[in-house]
Amino acid sequence: MTAALDHPPQTPAARPKNRTLGVVRLQFTNTQTFVWVPVLVLGGVWLITLVIYWIISSSEADGPMYSGGSQAPLWYFAVVGAQAMNLTFYFSQAMSLTRREFYLGSLIAAAFSAVGISAVFVALGVIEQATDGYGMGGYFAYLPWVWEHGPFAAGLIYFVLTMLWFVLGFWFAIVKQRFGSLILTVALIVIGIVLLAGAAWVSISRGWGEVWMWLAQAEALGLALWALGLTVVFGAGSYLTLRRLTT
Repeated sequence: MTAALDHPPQTPAARPKNRTLGVVRLQFTNTQTFVWVPVLVLGGVWLITLVIYWIISSSEADGPMYSGGSQAPLWYFAVVGAQAMNLTFYFSQAMSLTRREFYLGSLIAAAFSAVGISAVFVALGVIEQATDGYGMGGYFAYLPWVWEHGPFAAGLIYFVLTMLWFVLGFWFAIVKQRFGSLILTVALIVIGIVLLAGAAWVSISRGWGEVWMWLAQAEALGLALWALGLTVVFGAGSYLTLRRLTT
């Protein structure tokens, strides 16, 4: 009996919780950032586009009408990335979450949201094909160039571009927290100058014709793969910057 008391039975160690998924739940605590505002942006632009199509179709316009309005949620996901960083990072540090856990959890949360918004995009495109552009010949989500490989490829393209903008917004927010607003502003100006310099070089060398020809010949899925590569590069840069962010 004494020996038994000296060596109490060992209980199995409690299984640690997945802290990365905890970050996902933390991000979705504010459903406005990842759910409702992106849906509102997409729905609002879609409704405005349909009204414009109705006005144009009433004047007996010929030919199909296409809109780039479905890009609006893509741009907004840069804001989602910035908010995902600014609103929850320091709270996650107070919960003793590592930067790696916070980073991966934020990316997973963004991926969930991107899958949802891409599914809505594909559903709208399918409806537009079935109804001949809502009976007006007006297309919001269905763009032949994007849909040339079918709905799955179109959804993949939309998903990749959504994640690209999220990662950019996330990285810019990290830079702001790490170096301050002045350095972020200077960095954005430098990026703008570099892009303008590239455009000027193409103009001076009279290469716009070749550029447009390449874009015309390139498939949307191929460009999406380039965007995926950029997303990986920018994601790695944002993680390395996040690791050096002090609290």
